[in-house]
Amino acid sequence: MIFDQLSPHFGAIVHGIDLTKVSDADVADIRAALVERKVLFFREQTLDDDGQISLGRRIGELTASHPVVAGVDAEHPEVYALDSTDNGFADVWHTDVTFMRRPPLGSILRAVTLPPTGGDTNWADAQLAYDSLSPAVQELVSTLTAVHDGNREFGYYLAQRRNGQGNEWDGEVVTKLDPIEHPVIRVHPETGRRGIFVNPGFTSHIVGVSEFESRAILDLLYAHLTKPEHIVRHRWAPGDVAIWDNRSTAHYANRDYGTERRVMHRITLRGDVPVGVNG
Repeated sequence: MIFDQLSPHFGAIVHGIDLTKVSDADVADIRAALVERKVLFFREQTLDDDGQISLGRRIGELTASHPVVAGVDAEHPEVYALDSTDNGFADVWHTDVTFMRRPPLGSILRAVTLPPTGGDTNWADAQLAYDSLSPAVQELVSTLTAVHDGNREFGYYLAQRRNGQGNEWDGEVVTKLDPIEHPVIRVHPETGRRGIFVNPGFTSHIVGVSEFESRAILDLLYAHLTKPEHIVRHRWAPGDVAIWDNRSTAHYANRDYGTERRVMHRITLRGDVPVGVNG
């Protein structure tokens, strides 16, 4: 597979692959590159919702569109529509769906409607960020557990717009969003590399420390995770598709396009239970 690196360790633009016609070898290459480069961009693609779902099923097992938010339509329950005219923004740093016991392995996002300017998306490399922490801070945060709470973003939506009946996730219909604990530092199941696994979108606090200590530690990690040298930024064009490893990244969509419309369609790949340094 041919790709242009976007930084020494993180991100790549992939060339020469038509995502509507991927071979088994292409799928293997995409999976390997995904683990290595963490976020991949494919230009000038012609995917629709059916094609996006078909691609996702080649790469992994698909989840519902979201634990709480319904799919784009009845024929495509796996597709999550982020539409700026319906509050479909993602302008807080986050890792997808960390408020569930098994967050997605990865996500596949395609541009549907783009504003004339703006609407770029930024990804942060959580493993590079961990590696560049000082050893003393690495030792501290590797022992910690954090709480992730989906009610912060989706509790009202579940109660008011879905009448308390969300989608099926991990074999159960979501009727409430109980806070869930995950390790602050996650060990990648395929490489063994460590990465920061807290995010401003869904992490509420760190377990076993004071509120002041929790806020200070989280603020330190968020500031470090989103340093410019840990980030790649993508300027979307029609036909663009991004695939990223949700186990080792966080992302943020710029909300800088005023009243123009921005629509993105996302699917997610079923993941596993995050494991920390001590198992």
